[in-house]
Amino acid sequence: MQIGPHRIEPNAILAPMAGVTDKPFRQLCKRLGAGLAVSEMTTSDPRFWNTSKSRTRMDHDGEPAPISVQIAGTVPAIMADAARHNVDHGAQIIDINMGCPAKKVCNAWAGSALMRDEALVADIVSAVVNAVDVPVTLKIRTGWDADHRNAPAIARIAEDCGIAALAVHGRTRDQQYTGTAEYDTIAAIKAMLKIPVIANGDIDSPQKAAEVLRHTGVDAVMIGRAAQGRPWIFREIGHYLATGELLPPPELPEVREILLGHLRALHAFYGEVSGVRIARKHLGWYAKDRPENAAFRAVVNAAETPERQLHLTADYFDALIAGESFAIAA
Repeated sequence: MQIGPHRIEPNAILAPMAGVTDKPFRQLCKRLGAGLAVSEMTTSDPRFWNTSKSRTRMDHDGEPAPISVQIAGTVPAIMADAARHNVDHGAQIIDINMGCPAKKVCNAWAGSALMRDEALVADIVSAVVNAVDVPVTLKIRTGWDADHRNAPAIARIAEDCGIAALAVHGRTRDQQYTGTAEYDTIAAIKAMLKIPVIANGDIDSPQKAAEVLRHTGVDAVMIGRAAQGRPWIFREIGHYLATGELLPPPELPEVREILLGHLRALHAFYGEVSGVRIARKHLGWYAKDRPENAAFRAVVNAAETPERQLHLTADYFDALIAGESFAIAA
């Protein structure tokens, strides 16, 4: 898939997820086969650009190209300024968020709430596209609710206003992340547009990725929650799409090294205190389907230092590799 001058290969993309797709996780997913990794949502409000959280979210130093940054907001001129600001700080693709279903975002009429105002959608997209010299992409849902699936109308507006690629999550805003994603709306959108279209929602295996690509005719798939604790899903999808063969799951020693490397990156990026705290959710995702998960999480969540967190994690995986019960080291 091509987005402006950028070749996206393989056509499996890491979805933007608030609190998840930070730089350490984006770098890890790219290293393990993601063709593109979109940053977590950044605010368009300049009052918050110099906060610690925003500075962290806008840090792309050393990140593999292309660097895609998602922005959220409701005022066209402010969104345009945010796009310019992020391009000045390394963004090579700007992604507009019109898909987030979170109440605190929608209550401010941002995220998927914008789909209720098609004229405002056109104003925002046009303002951002005209503000920067890099490709602009858009992420939407199928609609606000089951009675208002206006994604095809939004998609046409987006293409007419110069969007370079469109990602569609196969749920309405009121579904949040419940139920199942539907792909017929995405297929209809793909059939009517000339720009690349990306399908998102419930893609959790190489087989599902291939099935969704076949059913919808889209140019790429976007993976969100299925990558949590399983960042190697991208190389599995890429291999399957290229060869029709399934890669075996990674062996425990490799998972151990991937996770320990991820922890060290989090500690280095956020600092010891925040890094340890933020790492806990990732540890839970990596271990959720493994033996003695509850005991491991109870112990590792009590770790207050990077050294202790790394030590307990290494011990846990060493016990799994040896086929032994997990014992707490003194």
